Amino acid sequence: MIGTAVVFLISTACGIFSVALLLRVYLQWVRAAYRNPLSDFLAALTDFMVRPARRVIPGLWGIDFASLVLAWLIQLLELVLVVQIKGYEPSASLGAAAAGMALLAAVMLLKLALYIIMVVVLVQALMSWINPYSPLAPLLGSMSRPFLRVFQKRIPPIGNVDLSPLFVIIVCQLLLMLPVAYLEAMTLQLF
Repeated sequence: MIGTAVVFLISTACGIFSVALLLRVYLQWVRAAYRNPLSDFLAALTDFMVRPARRVIPGLWGIDFASLVLAWLIQLLELVLVVQIKGYEPSASLGAAAAGMALLAAVMLLKLALYIIMVVVLVQALMSWINPYSPLAPLLGSMSRPFLRVFQKRIPPIGNVDLSPLFVIIVCQLLLMLPVAYLEAMTLQLF
C-alpha cells in the first residue's frame, strides 16, 4: 500500500516536470511570445535544471534540446524508480532492458506531447467560443495554429464553424491508438 502511494507521488512529480519541460520546448518551437504568465511559470519551475543543462546540450533549429533531453531523463528516472519499487525483473538482458526503458521513456514523452496538443487545441477552441478576447487567446492561438492550419487549408468552415480542432484531436487520438500504442507494447515486451 505504501509502495502504491510512493509510485503515485513519483509519477505525479515526474509528470509535472516532464509536462513543464515539454511545454517549454513547445512554446519555443511555435515562437510564442516569451512574456506571458505561462512562460514565466515554466521558467520559474524549470530554470534550476534547464540553465545548467544548456551549457552542455545546445539548441538547434529553434528547439531547446536541453529541455527535451531533461524531460526524457525525468521520464527515464520515473521508469527506473517505479520498476525498482514494484520489484519487476527484466526478462531480457540488462542491456536490452535498459534500451527498452530508454525507448519507453521516449514513447511516454511522445504521448505527453500528443496530450498537450489535444488540450491546447481543445482549450483554444472553447476559448474562441466563450471569450475570444481573453488575454490567453493570442498565446493559445500561437500554440494551436501550426496544427490547425494544416486542416484549415483543406477544410472550409461549415456554417462559420471551424472543424479543424476536431480533426486535430482525431489525428492525435489515432496516433495514440496506433503507432504510439504499438511502440509501447513492443517496448514492454522487454520486461
